Amino acid sequence: MPDAIKDTDIHTVAQKLNAIAQNGLTYAKDVFDKERYETLRQIAEDLLRARFNIDAETLTPVSESGYATPKTDVRAFIIRDGRLLMVKEAEDGKWSLPGGWADVGDTPSAAVCREVVEETGLEVKVIKLLGVWDRNLHGHPPLPWHVYKLIFLCEETGGSLATSHESTDIGFFDINDLPELSLTRIVPEELIVSMEIATSDRQPWYD
Repeated sequence: MPDAIKDTDIHTVAQKLNAIAQNGLTYAKDVFDKERYETLRQIAEDLLRARFNIDAETLTPVSESGYATPKTDVRAFIIRDGRLLMVKEAEDGKWSLPGGWADVGDTPSAAVCREVVEETGLEVKVIKLLGVWDRNLHGHPPLPWHVYKLIFLCEETGGSLATSHESTDIGFFDINDLPELSLTRIVPEELIVSMEIATSDRQPWYD
């Protein structure tokens, strides 16, 4: 494989192949076309599995239907006494901002507030959008799907800190002394830039 072909390029190609297959399966009428799109989907999955060692359980949700669009991940940026609230993820034992997938029917702000309550016990309100991040561009480990990450500055309004089945610990951290991060969910660049925007007049990040 030529050196010029980077992992990021292969990742993006596999995502696009899977999206084309999903769209084709949604709209194709001919049985032979559907078989071709199923084959294309399998090629995309095989490429991701072989190149990035993604397990079958992670790849299973790739088999979706309907027109393929990026998924939306929402994250809450909560500052208390200059320190950032983070949760220890039960899945990998590493740390992230509270948040997760937005559910159908939720507004983005409602989704992030719900995630905060579920993962930390705190009630919050959204103050402003800090950024919209294309997950493919900032060093996250690869996923089968294309994801946009929305990070919101939130303010505490009530509740009390409590862990959940999703979070095994909660803590406040200095931005310059972060714990080991769950890189599937958050990377240092997103935290550092978000802190700069949250504490200044800088405009929200995009892409």
